[in-house]
Amino acid sequence: MRFVRLLIGLLALSFAGTAFSVEPGQKVPIAALLASWFPNSHPDVLIGRVLRTYSEDGKGTPSQLQIVSAYVDRPQKTDFSEKLAADYHFTIYKSIDQALTLGTGKLAVGGVFLCTEWADYPKNSIGATLYPHRQMFDEVVKVFKASGKVVPVFIDKHLADNWDDAKYIYDTAKAMKIPLMAGSTMPVSWRIPATDVKKNARLKEIVGCSYHTLDAYGFHGLEVLQTLAERRKGGETGIVSVQALKGKAVWDAAGKEYDTELLNDALQRSVPPMTFEQIKAKEANPTLFIIKYRDGLRVEMFGMNYAMLHWTAAWRYKDRSKDSTIFWLHDAWPFATFSAQMQGIEKMYLTGTPSWPVERTLLTSGILHAGLLSLSENGRLVKTPGMKKIKYRSTWNWEQPSDPLAGK
Repeated sequence: MRFVRLLIGLLALSFAGTAFSVEPGQKVPIAALLASWFPNSHPDVLIGRVLRTYSEDGKGTPSQLQIVSAYVDRPQKTDFSEKLAADYHFTIYKSIDQALTLGTGKLAVGGVFLCTEWADYPKNSIGATLYPHRQMFDEVVKVFKASGKVVPVFIDKHLADNWDDAKYIYDTAKAMKIPLMAGSTMPVSWRIPATDVKKNARLKEIVGCSYHTLDAYGFHGLEVLQTLAERRKGGETGIVSVQALKGKAVWDAAGKEYDTELLNDALQRSVPPMTFEQIKAKEANPTLFIIKYRDGLRVEMFGMNYAMLHWTAAWRYKDRSKDSTIFWLHDAWPFATFSAQMQGIEKMYLTGTPSWPVERTLLTSGILHAGLLSLSENGRLVKTPGMKKIKYRSTWNWEQPSDPLAGK
């Protein structure tokens, strides 16, 4: 154990996460490590703004980044990365090592963008998509170690598909001082009304609604809830357990495992608004994640399948006052929700400082893994000793994005 601590200490001394040094007027070179790049895919709506300006039509605010290389792991039928490479003058390499070194043998980029969303990776027995994030991250780390320096890394959505890999990526980045960000676009999206948990407030409970699949869209719902939770008095203190129910058990738990008044408030923010009785009649097979925090906070996320098509949340303070909102996704071209997220990512590449805490997504990835495990084992309460130890304070503050078509 002493040897491991010594090794981590040596790594921390050997690597320094600093912004990439470029001459005035030059752009920071970025390597894109992707599953596939096709129209309206996650790479397209995020780093597509690096190629086509932030309005996606070449007429908006230009990025201070430049895509110089790409590695495409699992191209789909509609992949058009080769056309983009020809049009925008970057090179697609056959290995991650080459993409980061531009074939020179030494680190030659100022940032790494890793995104494997919406490719046909297999799922495991609990329904989690087996994204190769740890494997790809390890290849990045090999180049960092060989070069003796690091640059910022962004991992789209899940840090990893399971707790152990997510914690490994987090611990490695921390030891090597790699600026690391990850997560969903929804925390930076529009909110109607424009509200947030009061900073340093005493929170009692948060109830959130998600939709579509748990692995893909439920992740966004969990990110939203953790973004709210981390603002409470004392900051994040850690999570002690996760339990997941499904079907009739979800409705039978009303008033016992969750505050039905808060659920009703969250449902009223949906479009169209719904009541508890209406959603109960409409959705026969919901899911419910029950998340218990070390300081007594309770958070519940409902997976409503397609009975509703929004992410909403309601929360109650310890003084019994409450609030609620809808997290609005701009789901038509130019998919402007992703502009605010990409702006945060670009800021990290330029400064070497993460724009929001990666611990948020570390916990979110762990909650999702524990919840899927609980569902696969008939609602077993899953204790989370690793997540119990994760503490952090967020200095990030949400701001309402500009008009979705601004900059066109």
